[in-house]
Order: sequence, then C-alpha cells, then structure tokens
Amino acid sequence: MAKVCPNIVAIQMTSSPRVEDNLLFVEQQLKLLPTQRPCLVVLPECFACFGGGDQLILGIAEDLHQGPIQHKLKQLAKQYDIWLVAGSLPILCSSANKFTASCLLINDQGETVEEYQKIHLFDVQVADNTGTYLESRCTQAGNKLIVTHTPFGNLGLAVCYDIRFAGMFAAMNQIAQLDVLALPSAFTQQTGQAHWHSLLSARAIENQCYIVGANQTGKHMNKRQTYGHSC
Repeated sequence: MAKVCPNIVAIQMTSSPRVEDNLLFVEQQLKLLPTQRPCLVVLPECFACFGGGDQLILGIAEDLHQGPIQHKLKQLAKQYDIWLVAGSLPILCSSANKFTASCLLINDQGETVEEYQKIHLFDVQVADNTGTYLESRCTQAGNKLIVTHTPFGNLGLAVCYDIRFAGMFAAMNQIAQLDVLALPSAFTQQTGQAHWHSLLSARAIENQCYIVGANQTGKHMNKRQTYGHSC
C-alpha cells in the first residue's frame, strides 16, 4: 500500500521470508507511482526478508555494492527514475556471523550514494507474541550519522528504534539542517500503538523537518505483528 505526498512515497509492506516475493511487491508498487519527478520512495525496515529468523537473514546478506538484491534495487531506481531509500538490508561486515542493518540511498541513475548502518539496536522485552527481541545477537551496530544533500533538500537516514533517541537527530542537525528524515521501520503492534505517532511528531517538531515513516504491517510468518500506519 503506497501512501503518497507530492514527490514522496512511503511503501508499507507485510514482508515475508521470500526475497523474490518482496521485491516483486515493491516493483508492483513502483508501477503505480505518480508521474511527477523527482520522486523519493522509502521502503520499510527489513523489506526484502522478514519473519524468517536471524540465520535466514544472514544467509541473504550481501557485500556492499554487490549481490542480487542491491542489483535489483539499482535497476528499479533507474527504470522508474526515482531516488530510493532501501529500508534496511543485511550487509556483510568484519564480525563473523553478523551483518549491519544498512539503509541504502540509491539515486535515479541507479547509484548507491549513501549507506547508513542502524546505530540503536532493538534489544527489548515486549508483551507480544515474540516477547524477547535481541537484534544485537546477529547485527553489528553502526556509528556514523548520515545527512546528505538531495533534490528533496538535506535528507537524513535513520532506522526504526533510532527514533527514540532525540540526541541523535540533534547531532544530525549539526551536520546540516534536516529538511527530510527517512525512517524505515518495523515497529511492533504494541510499541507502535503506544508510541509511533508521538515519536514521529516529536522528532519532526524538535528538528523542524518532514519525516517519512515507512513501516511494516500485519502478521508475519514468524507470528510477529507490526503496526503499519506509515505516514
């Protein structure tokens, strides 16, 4: 389901463990885009593979700038003449049996121009079907803030749980005044219902910027429930 503002689209997904199905859904949504350009499209966290467990995600992890998922994303960005915030992808790193949750910015020429590695990992207890979330088990945290100039203004990249840490965005504004913040997410049903809109509003007001929150939604293969309400 695509929610559209002028030049900016958040694609909401119920991603499965099947990469091919998820990429097909993305392409189907891109075919529905308005004709106005330039256009920024934001995908959710874990858009390419979700609900299959850490080892499955590790199995599809790619080297940066290589691999079939990144190749397809670059092809789609160029074909549909869009700037694409590729939610988060597992990118191989120096730590054995770990990956980074990397959010890639791909321009309308099909070139990867930025990589943001998720800094704040979701290690929490939630009263839902999953109970314990431990992203740090297989994910290596990043340590670099990303704000880059684009046709949409100064674009910042963050992922999901990052939104709870106000100081991160204040620091991003020291790099360059944020105009738009892209926030690929997979907020749980419980935490989303409690905090999703409040957190987005707070960060937008504090930083005087637009926020594009692209979220996972519904019940996934592993019974995890996500909140949706992309905006």
